[in-house]
Amino acid sequence: MRRIFIILAGMLLAFNLTAFAGEQAPKAVYDLANGELALHGQDPIIVGAVKAQNAEGKSLADIKAMDEKWRGDSGLKDYMKALMENDCAKHLRSMQEAKPYYSEIFVMDNQGANVCQTDKTSDYWQGDEAKFQKSFNGGAGATFVDEVEFDDSAQTYLVQVSVPVMNEGVAIGAITFGINVDALK
Repeated sequence: MRRIFIILAGMLLAFNLTAFAGEQAPKAVYDLANGELALHGQDPIIVGAVKAQNAEGKSLADIKAMDEKWRGDSGLKDYMKALMENDCAKHLRSMQEAKPYYSEIFVMDNQGANVCQTDKTSDYWQGDEAKFQKSFNGGAGATFVDEVEFDDSAQTYLVQVSVPVMNEGVAIGAITFGINVDALK
């Protein structure tokens, strides 16, 4: 009897977990994106960090070389830690600690290169991904809510929401939030 209960419980859990995968995010995520998250794209600390990195004038070739190095290095290297320990990253971490549904946050410059982050991203350059392209939107800025996906590392369903980092009405970068759908409810 106990074995049957465990099997049934496992089947119910599997059904509930797959109910979100690949689906459009719930309305609560869109409301969050267009309100609270959009405001973070105007945060002076984030804007300042993006402006500073944009002013460095990194070439796309240099960014792609760093991306290749990033993807090739396992673990957490010092150059990766630097993006998780700078002032902008500390600010992101305080934002994350205040909201239990923020599973990760990372900020990108005007080419999609990471500026600061709460957790190590799988790659350094986001410029070839929808999260950057749609939220940066060629400098016009837009909100982008991706589909809900199961995150193996967090063992929960997350949706990435990206908003532009705005300065004087122009997108100068983007910020992506990993939102824990279950914690948002």
